[in-house]
Amino acid sequence: MEEKNKNVPQHVAIILDGNGRWAKKRGMPRNYGHAQGAKNVEVICRAAWNMGIKYLTVYAFSTENWRRPQDEVDALMKLLNQYMKNCQRTAKKNNMRVRVIGDKSGLSEAIQRDIAQLEEATKTYDGLNFTIALNYGGRDELTRAIKNIARSVKDGEISPEEITEERISAALDTAGLPDPDLMIRTSYELRISNYLLWQLAYSEFYFTEVPWPDFDEEELQKAVEAYRQRDRRFGMV
Repeated sequence: MEEKNKNVPQHVAIILDGNGRWAKKRGMPRNYGHAQGAKNVEVICRAAWNMGIKYLTVYAFSTENWRRPQDEVDALMKLLNQYMKNCQRTAKKNNMRVRVIGDKSGLSEAIQRDIAQLEEATKTYDGLNFTIALNYGGRDELTRAIKNIARSVKDGEISPEEITEERISAALDTAGLPDPDLMIRTSYELRISNYLLWQLAYSEFYFTEVPWPDFDEEELQKAVEAYRQRDRRFGMV
C-alpha cells in the first residue's frame, strides 16, 4: 500500500464536465447525463480513497450555471436535492466527511437544510474529505472573502497591514483544506471556468477527452500517474 500511494496527490479537484454531451451522443436528454454523472461521484470517491487521495473536491454547480435553460436548472436542482439526501447514506457507508462550498444563500431552503444535516452528520468521519462546490464561483468566493476582511478592517479588528495570504486563505470557503495538488477536467475543455481561482495557483492540470459519466477508476489512475511523472516545482524556473 505504501508503494502504491507514493507520490499520490493529497488533494484532487475535478471539474465534472461533459454530462450533457454524453447524453446527447446516446440520444438521451441532458438531464439523463446529469443523473448518470451524479451516480459516478461515489465511484470516484471510493477509487480516490483506495489510491491514497485524502481530499477530493468536485465542481457540481457553478454560479454561471443559473444561465442555463430554466428546465435544465430546475432538473439540476431536483437532482441536487435528492443527491444531498442520498449522500448522507453514502458518506456513512464510506466513512466520508462531506462539506459544501459556495454561496449557499442562493439555494433553496430545502437544499440548505439538507446541506446542514449532511455536514453535521459526517463531521466526525475520518475517511475521504469530500467537498462539493455548489452555487460556487471563484470570483464570487474571492469577492465575499474580501468583503468580510474589509468589514474587519472597518470595525478596527485588524489593520490593512495585517491582510496576508494566510488571512485571505482563511476567509475563503475552503478554509482548513489544503490547496489542490491536481486539478482534473473531463470532456477536454481547456479552461478552469472560474473554479478555485486562488487555490489552484500551483496545482498541476490534467485534461481528458473522457466525459464525466465515463470517467472511471482506470481514468483516475491515468490522471494520477500523469501527476506522478511531473517534476513539481513552485515559482519561476
